[in-house]
Amino acid sequence: MLKATLRSFLAHKGRLALSALAVVLSVAFVAGSLIFSDTVTRTFDRLFASTAADVTVLPKQEDLRSARLSGSVPTLPASLRDRVAKTDGVAAARAEVSVQNAVVVDAQDKSVGPTTGAPTIAMAWYVTPHSPVKLTSGHAPRGSGEALLDADTAAKKGVWIGDTLTVHAQPGTFRVRVTGIATFTTTNPGSALIYLDPAVAGRELLGSAAKATSIQADAARGVSDTELKRRIGTAVDTGAYDLKTANEQAKSASANLGTFLDVIKYVMLGFAGIALLVGVFLIVNTFSMLIAQRTRELGLLRALGADRRQVRRSVLTEAVLLGLVGSTLGLATGIGLAFGLIRLMSAFGMNLKTTEMVIGWGTPVAAYVVGLGVTFVAAYLPARRAAAVSPMAALADAEVAGVGKPLRVRAIVGTVVGTAGAAALAGCAAATRTAQAAALLGLGVVLTLIATVVAGPLLVRPVIRVLGGAFPALFGPVGRMSQRNALRNPRRTGATAAALMVGLALVGGMSVASASLSASFDRQIDRTLGADLIVQNTNFAPFTKEVRAAVRGTPGVGLVVPQRLTPLAVRLPDGDRVKTSAAAYGPGLDDVVHIPYARGGSAAALADGHLAMDADFARDHGVRVGSVLPAEFPGGRHTELTVGALTDQETTQGFGAQGGLFLGLGTLDRYVPDGQDSALYVNAASGTGAEELRPRLEQALKPYPQVQTRNQTDYKKLVHDQISVLLYLVYALLGLAIVIAVLGVVNTLALSVVERTREIGLLRAIGLGRRQLRRMIRLESVVIAVFGAVLGLALGLVWGVCVQQVLALRGLTAFAIPWGTIVAVVIGSAVVGVVAALLPALRASRMNVLTAIAHE
Repeated sequence: MLKATLRSFLAHKGRLALSALAVVLSVAFVAGSLIFSDTVTRTFDRLFASTAADVTVLPKQEDLRSARLSGSVPTLPASLRDRVAKTDGVAAARAEVSVQNAVVVDAQDKSVGPTTGAPTIAMAWYVTPHSPVKLTSGHAPRGSGEALLDADTAAKKGVWIGDTLTVHAQPGTFRVRVTGIATFTTTNPGSALIYLDPAVAGRELLGSAAKATSIQADAARGVSDTELKRRIGTAVDTGAYDLKTANEQAKSASANLGTFLDVIKYVMLGFAGIALLVGVFLIVNTFSMLIAQRTRELGLLRALGADRRQVRRSVLTEAVLLGLVGSTLGLATGIGLAFGLIRLMSAFGMNLKTTEMVIGWGTPVAAYVVGLGVTFVAAYLPARRAAAVSPMAALADAEVAGVGKPLRVRAIVGTVVGTAGAAALAGCAAATRTAQAAALLGLGVVLTLIATVVAGPLLVRPVIRVLGGAFPALFGPVGRMSQRNALRNPRRTGATAAALMVGLALVGGMSVASASLSASFDRQIDRTLGADLIVQNTNFAPFTKEVRAAVRGTPGVGLVVPQRLTPLAVRLPDGDRVKTSAAAYGPGLDDVVHIPYARGGSAAALADGHLAMDADFARDHGVRVGSVLPAEFPGGRHTELTVGALTDQETTQGFGAQGGLFLGLGTLDRYVPDGQDSALYVNAASGTGAEELRPRLEQALKPYPQVQTRNQTDYKKLVHDQISVLLYLVYALLGLAIVIAVLGVVNTLALSVVERTREIGLLRAIGLGRRQLRRMIRLESVVIAVFGAVLGLALGLVWGVCVQQVLALRGLTAFAIPWGTIVAVVIGSAVVGVVAALLPALRASRMNVLTAIAHE
């Protein structure tokens, strides 16, 4: 049996190659993501471990972190350095100044920072054993007006020693002359580094020489990091500061990096998952057809004494061999994929070394588990079917497996699972809480997908009769035969179309969701945004107050309303402590934003010591106008805020996150005085049009490349671009699914041609031309592909409607169907069918007629 199995596997290796490709792709994405993330993690672990001081004293890390939202930098007294330096066991101590939200521009007002989203870090220049760079040309900064720049940034941006740069920091803008270039001695994480004289760094970057961002201490010989941390902890107030050893600091930095790595890892694993799911249909179909064609061969084996277990084991052995080959090739491809990703990251400024690629023991284990597991599972049902072949099949032409067999079991299972899925989706539509609706949506998506796959063959005959109904009239007998060929084996047609259906269902659902999301934001922007122009950062990051001064000084500017964001924690009457973000606005809010209020108005909301809240959120937590809420701002600043107004908006987006909280700028300035603006709402002065004002503003803001001037249309486009990022990922997943689906259609048609060799020979003998034969196979492929598209899009539209119901619970109530995308997908599916049929049709047309008729 083993010899027969090996001969069978080698005899069909060409047909199995297409199935193996699905395994190769899925394993490659799994292995590539693991290798890449392991390599980046190992590289940065070394970087963080080599650059961290033995012990670092940091400002207390509260659960409210303000730098990203408000632009304020957590600080501690620089004088703390003296107390740390006097601690027994400290060899050296320094007050570190390091700011990650600085903007540095050259003489042409162009940013010299990275374009990859990595930060521009301005810091004090210290020469220590932990420095990530070393001075390679020029001299260190001496006093104000001088700076070092890292070599990578200097080379990319064309900056030389002697050039003048402008630094936009939180306290204000200042100019520096580049006096030296520093070269990385470790991995460059992609950031731009600018170093200042330690004597002036605190004043220019933090607004005071008495401030620092951390105190770094080096241990004396013989003193461990843990022991030094304990000793420093007795010298400083550990209730006000956090102390971290080099190892703890490295772990903290790695944890922050982990978010970035997780995005890449999960995206690649998403591709692997799609490849696996679609590959299962391909492998099931391939083995089912091979077994159907070998019915007499299997019957002969049974007649010669092979029992059911041996036949089943033989088929599963073929699957394991397929999985073994696919996993090995997939692992090799995954290594190549990781190599390419590392080179790509290097091109973007993260200088990873391919020579330090990490291939842990878990990577090949995961590769072979995935590859062998999916092929074994996919081949199990065809193997059971093979074991059921009777010895009598060797004595006669056996009917192709699956043809004419009743689909009662599929109908029952599909109906039960489909009903459960429909109930879950209906529950999602009726749910009143977002978490409950999302859970029911996930359950409904899984169940309805399973039901559609199971019951797909039941839909083949009614749907394909409609889709191919015009074929006889358009193409005559060839069209009629192509339609009947697709109807001949519903199981095979359903399984072939299912591969395409999965990808298109995902695209259909996400397209509806993204279109509805965009429409909801468009409607919200139209209803609420009344400003002529908005000055804002592309990534919504805060900017210096000097931008506000430049805007107000522009001729033709009338009203300017600044917006600032801040983390905020409030204690609600029902006992909940909600950590959220709040917006703060200056006077004149009603002239630039239209806010519907359920109670109160903007005057009460922006009054000193007051805030506004979303009415639904307030009702859920027992809050009323006049309620006094304990509140905590960043830095541990506590106060009480009075609810002055309740808003009645469709969505709280733009007015804070959970709860829709916003307050007056005067109130925020009292508790977070060093924050930065996140947006400026600008109205033109009387007699000046918005289109006339815009070029003036753009000219005035030219020295500040971190901000852009937008009108309402531009603002909508910015929101659409943010939403499109997710949609592009879905389209990429669709592309992968289509590639594998095309392989599935090619495989099915190729095996179908082999299966119908004698039939094709007879058709050719009675006058069917080569061109007519090729057309018949192409039409069969097109109708199968369009069938899969129709099922997938129908399922995706249902999912999209339910996703929109979940969004509606968050106030995003608009519903939109992207009909252009839907039509394009159906047309694209027909094209996919034509492309997939090219090779099988060509092979069929080249058959020798007499040889085909004599084929058994």
